[in-house]
Amino acid sequence: MEKLFTAAYLSELFVGAQDDIAEQIELIWGHIKVLLVVPFLRIFMYINLVMSIMLFTEMVYMAVVVAFNTLFGKKPEQRYKFEPFEDDAELGSSVYPLVLVQVPMYNEKEVYKLSIGAACGLSWPSDRIVIQVLDDSTDPLIKGMVEMECESWASKGINIHYQVRDNRKGYKAGALKEGLKHDYAKLCEYVVIFDADFQPEPDFLTQTVPYLHHNSELGLVQGRWKFVNSNDCLMTRLQEMSLNYHFKVEQEYGSITFAFFGFNGTAGVWRMAALDEAGGWKDRTTVEDMDLAVRASLKGWKFLYLGSLMVKNELPSVFKAYRYQQHRWSCGPANLFRKMFCEIMRNQKVTWWKKLYVLYSFFFVRKIVSHIVTFTLYCVVFPATILIPEVMIPRWFTVYIGTMITLLCAVGTPRSFYLVVFWVLFENVMSLHRAKATFIGLFETQRVNEWVVTEKHGDASKIKATTQQSLSWFRIGERIHMLELCVGIVLFGCACYDLAYGKYHYYIYLYLQAIAFIIMGCGYIGTEVSSS
Repeated sequence: MEKLFTAAYLSELFVGAQDDIAEQIELIWGHIKVLLVVPFLRIFMYINLVMSIMLFTEMVYMAVVVAFNTLFGKKPEQRYKFEPFEDDAELGSSVYPLVLVQVPMYNEKEVYKLSIGAACGLSWPSDRIVIQVLDDSTDPLIKGMVEMECESWASKGINIHYQVRDNRKGYKAGALKEGLKHDYAKLCEYVVIFDADFQPEPDFLTQTVPYLHHNSELGLVQGRWKFVNSNDCLMTRLQEMSLNYHFKVEQEYGSITFAFFGFNGTAGVWRMAALDEAGGWKDRTTVEDMDLAVRASLKGWKFLYLGSLMVKNELPSVFKAYRYQQHRWSCGPANLFRKMFCEIMRNQKVTWWKKLYVLYSFFFVRKIVSHIVTFTLYCVVFPATILIPEVMIPRWFTVYIGTMITLLCAVGTPRSFYLVVFWVLFENVMSLHRAKATFIGLFETQRVNEWVVTEKHGDASKIKATTQQSLSWFRIGERIHMLELCVGIVLFGCACYDLAYGKYHYYIYLYLQAIAFIIMGCGYIGTEVSSS
């Protein structure tokens, strides 16, 4: 290694080539490539192959467990006691437990009426339910509108409280924590959280609370999301495919095997005792919901996921909003893994097997490896092997592992299966942001606690109408995303080189992936909604 950079060695390289600078540079590069670049790239490739196999094994195992349980396993009502509440002739509605419904919101001009109306429409005795609207809005006009809506429902006999703070400390976690400090909240046995765009069906409480009431070991019952605007555009269709896999496989698997999964932050019912024992809401990361779930699980509480209980909500239809959301969802878990690793290892209340599941499967493979390997393998290693043909990716991997991972993710949404190629290209572009956010969370660099509320737009038909009016092909400055554009240009160059000189014939994939990066870099995906 040292010989490469000695003056004597360099002079030997220049013999016969002193009159040709290009040949000198090529000769030096050839030796550097052989001694440094090729070994490094080969090691990096093997690391990515190992990570991919880890992810593939995890996904196959989860899919097999869920499929077996679907065919032969017990339903939730068979695994846990479930008896609906009925009015008692003597006790009346007092047989129903007191439930608190929290609806946190921040400048939710388009959806506040939908969410408040849905919460107030829940089927539960009026004297046994408390609606709490936690408004952190900074726009005085919106705050006034939300307060008036709460007063309107209060005039109809609904027990609803409009709560505001003088700061946004802790963001959503801070608002939820502050809301539980009120005397009326302390009297409640269960607390339900619905984000501002969620619209539960009236029977949500009657489908969830009985599980908690009759099974003292349960701390959380989680519902599934149903997307009201999934047909708005291609981007929302692709999001639906990814999230359906999360709910149908990951959440179901966690509920079946270890009675643990990540709380989705909304559409769930917590036992107040479990929440208190876990230490309440904490704002140390941007995934306060996952933080609470892990701490509660370490205290021994069990969780139940109800895949049949769907709650309507909205997907981000604007690319900028989706980028911010994915940054938060990728950075937060990695940062939480860093903060809780030692705490999980020292815990004495759960088995080592469950610790292994939480640390390896839940955190490391699904929240870190999956976010990193998608970008480093398909957007770094693949194009690099074109420029460094001495390193070859095994054919068995490119054909079988990649295909199987894609099919396992896509099978959860049969109606969109024909979009699987677009989904792969879209996910690879988003993996750039997820990988970056994961490293930010692991190393706690800038933006680690960045919280940007996901923009919501309410009625899907209204979005489409506004989109057609406001979509402009000339406001390039507002739409451009330089990071995606730069990666797209690099991939396009690698595709051209592979077409001209390569031997692996990756250029078809690279051209498609480059076009996807460039299109998304120019902002021409999703919808554009007027800010007016």
